[in-house]
Amino acid sequence: MKTYVVGNWKLNFTVGEASIYLHKLLKRLPVYRDVEVVVAPPFIALQSLSLQIDRHKLKLASQDGYYKDFGAYTGETSFSQLRGLVNYAIVGHSERRYVFHEDDKTIAKKVAAAVRNKITPILCVGETESERAFGEMKDLIRDQVIGGLREVADDNLDKVVIAYEPVWAISSVKGAKSASPEEVAEVIRLIRETLVDAYGRNAAEKVPVLFGGSVNSANVGGYLTIPGVNGVLVGGASLILQEFTDIIEIAKRVRV
Repeated sequence: MKTYVVGNWKLNFTVGEASIYLHKLLKRLPVYRDVEVVVAPPFIALQSLSLQIDRHKLKLASQDGYYKDFGAYTGETSFSQLRGLVNYAIVGHSERRYVFHEDDKTIAKKVAAAVRNKITPILCVGETESERAFGEMKDLIRDQVIGGLREVADDNLDKVVIAYEPVWAISSVKGAKSASPEEVAEVIRLIRETLVDAYGRNAAEKVPVLFGGSVNSANVGGYLTIPGVNGVLVGGASLILQEFTDIIEIAKRVRV
């Protein structure tokens, strides 16, 4: 299985800034056989970057998408419109859940729509600090995994990526803390067990599971050595060219 390094640019970079950053990134990147490098720019930049990108070196992802393929949905962008532009789509990110109040039912429809349109969804799951403190973490993670995959057929499970991103460890969250390897390992095991219980071991082992939460070049090596972690979802550090390329290089070394 490949190691994934996914950079989520969130609401950063103009189209011009995104193009310049991508140009510099491509110049630094060799072609990696065992590391899948993905960047998720703002929607407004996807079209132009899709013409600029070298898909042998990295792939594009959208930061979201709408589950209806077409219709009267002002302001939305459907996965059918993204088809051909991106290979991946981030779905159910904590900011979509907690800022825009998306529930598991909506997220499940988005996951299914991405798969239907030949785009690999990166289903994000994760708990807040209070949910962890009140002992709700395990039930919440199980519900988010099963709820997000409820419309995915068993034989399409290998077309999905899961990312564990505890809300309390995201650098943009006030008072964010670093997740310890033990805390991450516990939830990764929980995700794997949930997949095994729902789909069987053979199917579950084909699903890449990533970790996200203040990932940077100083801690990425430790996270990538946690059993069951197949890559990282990088936020703020992916906006800094040197940091992001260092993370990718470390992922390559750990993979070897």
